Amino acid sequence: MSKRRKNQRAAAATGKRERVRDVFVPRPFEGLVDEPEWIALRELVPAASAPLRLAPALVEEHGDRPVTLATVLPMAAPAMSRDDGHIFIGLQRHLQSGDVSRDLAESLLCALRTAPGAQVAVPPLPGPGPRLQDILVDGPLEISLHEGFEFWLAPEAAEDPTVRASLERANAAIYPTVRLTAARAAYWCQVTDKAHVRWVLPEAEEAALDALARLGAAGSLTLGDQTRFAGMFRAHGRLVPVWDLPEAIPAGDWEQPVADFAKRYADALAETGPLDADARRSRQGLLGRQLTLR
Repeated sequence: MSKRRKNQRAAAATGKRERVRDVFVPRPFEGLVDEPEWIALRELVPAASAPLRLAPALVEEHGDRPVTLATVLPMAAPAMSRDDGHIFIGLQRHLQSGDVSRDLAESLLCALRTAPGAQVAVPPLPGPGPRLQDILVDGPLEISLHEGFEFWLAPEAAEDPTVRASLERANAAIYPTVRLTAARAAYWCQVTDKAHVRWVLPEAEEAALDALARLGAAGSLTLGDQTRFAGMFRAHGRLVPVWDLPEAIPAGDWEQPVADFAKRYADALAETGPLDADARRSRQGLLGRQLTLR
């Protein structure tokens, strides 16, 4: 008998679970049509939701239960099953493995196996198994931004005083956020006394960095007067540039500046050949101005 088989039998005899080996997947949303928006909802947006469609095999097995993707759920839970059978999956959660897509898929599968209204138990390390790309009908996300988390609840549940108190605490953490139409996965937000535009770029990191370096060398990285290119951070295999903005100017006024920048960025992406000396210096400067995510 092999050593592994002996360990498995010993674990079964003692009631101990075999240790699950974690893996790191740098681009967990790769292959999904709206990869940048999945990243934005997980990392940038405080309160938003989007309906999800189950793959036909899951509908056949569990029925066509409504499923909603949420940025965050009560107590940062991974999943929730309401009394009416509606399932919610939380993108922003406390416990996670190195493969976010696998985590979310396991959360959804656990919720489907849970009776409506019961608490959903989700393992912190799910181990090998299906991922989002395997269990969903892929397509553009129909994103709704919310000013509060009331969308979690069935209407009758919102009347419970305890629930209302929990909602008020959660709602207090929401900062104003607007989804811009000028570029995919670009969001304006106001955090404390600062306003920003943050944009999840869809291109591979190296190509995006070269394009930003060319714009930096040309002095065209800002969104206009009184704006500043603050830097960028990496999120799930994509770059997210950040601009500091005057807080008094409303979100809608940034649509055209973002559209203009998107055009300059597309032109820079289309350039071929090695970076010149100025662009190489700009690239090194960008690498030195990486921001923390939160």
